[in-house]
This record gives sequence, C-alpha cells and structure tokens, in this order.
Amino acid sequence: MFADRARIFIKSGKGGDGHVSFRRELYVPNGGPDGGNGGNGGNVIFEVDKGLNTLGDFRHNSKYIAQSGEEGGKRCCSGKNGADLIIKVPEGTVIFDDESRKVIADMSNGNNREIILKGGRGGKGNMNYATATMQAPQYAQPGQDAQELWVRLELKVIADVGLVGFPNVGKSTLLSRVTNARPKIANYHFTTLNPNLGVVDLDGGKGFVIADIPGLIEGASDGIGLGHEFLRHIERTRVLIHMVDAASTEGRDPVADIEAINAELAAYDPALLDRPQVIAANKIDVLYKDDEETAVERIRQAFEPRGIQVFPISAVSGKGLKELLYHVQQLLMQTDEKPVVFERELDLDSRFSNTNEAFYVDKDASGVYQVYGPRVERMLGYTNLDSEKGFNFFQKFMRENGIIKQLKELGIEEGDTVRVGEYMEFDYYD
Repeated sequence: MFADRARIFIKSGKGGDGHVSFRRELYVPNGGPDGGNGGNGGNVIFEVDKGLNTLGDFRHNSKYIAQSGEEGGKRCCSGKNGADLIIKVPEGTVIFDDESRKVIADMSNGNNREIILKGGRGGKGNMNYATATMQAPQYAQPGQDAQELWVRLELKVIADVGLVGFPNVGKSTLLSRVTNARPKIANYHFTTLNPNLGVVDLDGGKGFVIADIPGLIEGASDGIGLGHEFLRHIERTRVLIHMVDAASTEGRDPVADIEAINAELAAYDPALLDRPQVIAANKIDVLYKDDEETAVERIRQAFEPRGIQVFPISAVSGKGLKELLYHVQQLLMQTDEKPVVFERELDLDSRFSNTNEAFYVDKDASGVYQVYGPRVERMLGYTNLDSEKGFNFFQKFMRENGIIKQLKELGIEEGDTVRVGEYMEFDYYD
C-alpha cells in the first residue's frame, strides 16, 4: 500500500573526546602536553530525491544514526570527523517532532537539503589548556554529546488541483482521460489506494497538476474508511474539483455527497473551504436528456448561489471535459501561485543549545566529592585562594555556576570532603 507516513529515530554522531598525552622524546626532558582534539560527530541531513514518491523505504528501517567523531591522539593529532548521514525523502515530505507535533522542516519549494541534527563538537585535547601556571594539564575535554530525536515524516503531494469525491464516482477515469496518469480502474469501492498525480495540458494555456485524492467518505476526518489516510494530500492544492455521480447509479444523492465531503474537509482543516471549488457532475452519458437537465439543475440550484459552478460531464465519453478544465485553469489564474509551504514551528538549535558543561561534578568510591574540568582548572590557575578576595571569588564561582547545587543533588553533607581540580581539597560547610 502507498506509504505516506513514517516514524523514525534519528541521532547525530557524538564528538570524539580530547586526548591527554605529553611529548616524550630523547633529549627533551620536559616535553609539554600534546594531546590532540577529538573529531566532530556527523550531522543528520535530509535530502530530497525526486526519484522517490513514497516513504516506503522507512518501513524496514526506523533507526538512523550518524557516525561519531574519533578520539584525539598523541603528538597533537586530531581525531577524524564522523561521516554525515544523508536520509533521502520524496519532495513534499514534512518533518515533524514526534513529541510536540511541531513542524521542523518542509522539504518542498526548493528546500532540497537541510541539516536536522548537528553532530557533537569534538573535545579539546590537553594541549589547549597549558598556561603559565598550569603547564602540565592532566585533563582533556570530552566530546559533545550527540543529538537524538523521534520524528514523524508525512508526505503531502504537490499538486495545483485536488480531485475529491466519494468512491466509484469516476475520479480515476477522469484522471486517466485528461492527463498522462494511468491509475488502475475497476468497479469496486476503494479501488484507488494511492493519491494519483497527472499533468493536464491545455491548448494555448498553461497546464496544471491534478491529484486524485482517494478514499473520502463520511467520517473520513475521524479515521473512517481511507479518507483519514489521504486528507493531508489536499493541503497543498489551490483548487478543488468535487466529482459526483449525477445519475445516482448507486442510489446516492449527489447534493448530499458534496455537502458530506465539504463537512469532512472543514472537520480536517476549515481553511480548505476557503479555496475555489468547482463541481463535476459525472455520468450524464447514462441519463436521458430530460433526466440530465433535471439532475444537473438540482445540483446547480444547491451550489451555484454559493459561487460554485457546476459542469455536467462524462468521464467515459469526454463530454464537457474541455469546459471544465478551462474553468479550472481560470480559477488557478485567480489564486495566489505561491505554493503551500508548512512553516517551521520548532527551533532545534534552541532545544539542543545546552552543550557539554566545562566542569564536572561526581563522587568517587571513597566518598570524596570531585569538581574538575577545563573551566575549573582555569579558574584555579588565576585565583589566589590564600587571599580573602580570591576565596570569595572562588565561592561565588561555585555558587553561580551551579556546582554547589550539583553537590547537593549528589547528597553532600556538612563535613564531607570536596576535591577541586587535582590538588585542592576542603571540607564542605553550607
């Protein structure tokens, strides 16, 4: 079956850790730090592939993880960057955050490539932390964590005109007659399981793309029948053609059918009713002339006062199709040609803005609380803790950077030992 939705897990690559090492060469007794930087993790990139028309490939694979960066090496060697992961999708795919249902990106209208998750930045090696007061730093920066996310993909077809109507009213027959599309046609309900697309070429006029939207019945917006599966494909269309069985060959009332379809469109998205509509009263070839006039006139009386024009047609014989298509072309010329694009609603840069802290707080096996990391070491390098002013600065640093809070979360109590950096220890008192 046509696949136009998918739920997948994506994760960028973790940044490689920085390396701790020191230069060791003959006749160089005091070699300095030479630990290299870690490589950057790979990005997760979505890219449009115009050769794809469904999301079927995602049915067999739901996890996509980019390559992580390599750890830095000795002799100032940087780790290799992780390879980007490129995910191919058909044009018209909208990417949603699975949790909030907000739009992350719309892969249409020229947006053919977008970085969705950024790889973690590689950590700095200890060669970056040597100072006049700290000439042999024993630490390096860990690589930045990867970004991960569950996303939903929805394919919304790109067409100028949406062809809607109850099953078995002749939509597929019409599409096959006026376009180059070749949908499978049979006399069964729900025969069409795909939103078929075709291009209408008119003499002396600009052509347009028409989409047969299958499966619309009463309750479609609530998930009844197949309508709920395909209503999303109407969202990008600019004009709607309602196709009805004017001859009532299956005992259905064409006026009631159109009202029911409009009710489903309004339930799904009220803005859809603001788009220009036209009615194609099909199957007039099976009516006698007097019966045709009566049936078509009844539909006209119901809808033309609302500004919706009615065209009697026969999709089988081709009668009335030329007039219908040229009217649709005129409606398209009167509407905004700007394509329907789903605006970004979620900024992932803000969501993942909390990068790795430049300090770390933990508790070792002996019960000593440890505070370490590049930022802490640099602070100790330029702070004189023997002076009152320097010690006050140290206390303020611990408090404002959330270190005291993290110590409390780990369960520290008065009198417990705290080790800051490699050498400084003190007893904790609140």
